[in-house]
Amino acid sequence: MSTTQQSYIAVEESKTAAKPVSLARFADYIELIKPRISTMALISVALGYTMASAHSWSVIPLLHALFGIGLVAVGCNSLNQLLEIKSDALMTRTVNRPLPSGRISVSEVLIFGIASALAGIFYLALMVNLLTAFLSMLTLVLYVLVYTPLKRCTSLCTTIGAIPGAMPPILGWTAAGGNLNTSSFTIFAIMFFWQFPHFLAIAWLYRHQYHQAGLKMLPAPDPARGMIGWMCVIYATLLIPVSLLPQFVSLSGTVYSATAFVLGIGYLVFSIRFLRDESRKTARELIWFSLIYLPVLLLTLTWDRLQLFN
Repeated sequence: MSTTQQSYIAVEESKTAAKPVSLARFADYIELIKPRISTMALISVALGYTMASAHSWSVIPLLHALFGIGLVAVGCNSLNQLLEIKSDALMTRTVNRPLPSGRISVSEVLIFGIASALAGIFYLALMVNLLTAFLSMLTLVLYVLVYTPLKRCTSLCTTIGAIPGAMPPILGWTAAGGNLNTSSFTIFAIMFFWQFPHFLAIAWLYRHQYHQAGLKMLPAPDPARGMIGWMCVIYATLLIPVSLLPQFVSLSGTVYSATAFVLGIGYLVFSIRFLRDESRKTARELIWFSLIYLPVLLLTLTWDRLQLFN
């Protein structure tokens, strides 16, 4: 075989080897940004934007908002995983993430996360408005610099974490030019209370792994029987009247209120089932219903809001 042929084969083999490595690296970065959570957040942003601009909806400003907030979300999730690299390495459910497995270096993620977050904030300030940029920065600070470190210190981290978790539709609301008023606070309150049964059920499922990793999450490894179930029931009960507030602040009509009431009763029923039988089955059923509850509620709220302007 000639030298030229050998060189050609070597080049082709290197191309073949580089391709899967490149794809794998891209997949690692996708995993780093938590695509499912980020996608749900951006859908909430779009719905919040639509509610605030129901009378004058425009796609270009929405795309600017989604791009900027998406960059901030990428930064949030990347830096969150960077700070949690040690605890992730101690839990079965997270040990294979890109950072604890060593597939991406700490320095890469640090640069990627900070660059994404700063780019998103500056983009929002230039292309959307200063209020949305400020609230996005506040969300980043609360999630990365407050909630994430608190997970090693106190179970109150869940309450703190629910604040940035409730922000996406508010960011969409302000991106459309909406003010921080009773309507936006109502949406925030719904998002805030919805999170507790959802995340408490998740934390109950993985309580032993959290404890092993040194995270002070609710519940403890062996909580008192019914404690987490009662917390889920209390928050699901509070969510029912909170979810009915939009009609009282002229944000929606009766269709939304009827839907919210039915969904709220369903959420409460699944919480009661979990209280009566704290098991992996009932915890997963509660999580499953929570993931149905939120998109259906927000979509109905948005649709009913649009009807008020038709």
